[in-house]
Amino acid sequence: MARIGSSPFSFPDFSGVTRRLVVINLLAYFALLLVTSFLPSPEVPLSDRFGFIPSLFMHGWIWQPFTYSFVHPSLMGTLFELISLWFLAGFLEGLHTSNWVAGLYAVSVLGTAAAATAIYLASGTLGYRLAEFPIYGCGGAIFGLLIAIGVLYGNMEFLLFFTIGIKAKYLAAIYALISIAMLFGAQRMYAFAQLGGALAGLLFIQLAPRRGVSFALSERWYALRNGYYRWKRRRAARKFEVYMRSQGRTVRFDGNGKLIDDDSHDDKKRWN
Repeated sequence: MARIGSSPFSFPDFSGVTRRLVVINLLAYFALLLVTSFLPSPEVPLSDRFGFIPSLFMHGWIWQPFTYSFVHPSLMGTLFELISLWFLAGFLEGLHTSNWVAGLYAVSVLGTAAAATAIYLASGTLGYRLAEFPIYGCGGAIFGLLIAIGVLYGNMEFLLFFTIGIKAKYLAAIYALISIAMLFGAQRMYAFAQLGGALAGLLFIQLAPRRGVSFALSERWYALRNGYYRWKRRRAARKFEVYMRSQGRTVRFDGNGKLIDDDSHDDKKRWN
């Protein structure tokens, strides 16, 4: 586990979207554990039903890209993922907004699923169908968070396993090289999916606004709404000008549809 800062055993604040993500993943782990322990085993295991398997997704199981990151079959894997999520998301949330971190996490999750689907379809098209490897957990999202730290804060030094100092950009590169090496093994679909999560995280930090996607969407919505109201005001001003000319009077409006009061302007010139 990597660490940054003066105290090797301290973590970022456990608050905001970081706390929500960790708690939701932890609750999902225990919920799956309880259901599989006390209820009869279904025909399709819950881990496969809510995990991500490209062939099932292509046959209508469209919820899987949104649920697989909350499926954690193993205790040690879950522990490592949630500690990493706490550290990486908490670090980024201390420097960015909660919406920005949530957007980065969500885009990386969906990017992981998209990459797995892409390599599955490509292998079938080329006549060499890859062996499917079910994808569980938020590993792809964690990779996206790590890439964000490596790109934005690459020269900041981490403590790997609390002992070895290493810069963030080199740590991200090591994770990427491990995933690339896994492409030549039996779990190449899983490795490609992880790289997809990293690529999605990279695209997000390059393209997304710093204050988060939801903030940008709201700003765009208000801009469109205000633009529409300004257009209506200009349109009404033009109609009013035509009407006043028909009455033998002349009025003028500016580009924003506001009345230009020539008389008051002349009065000001006289008094000045």
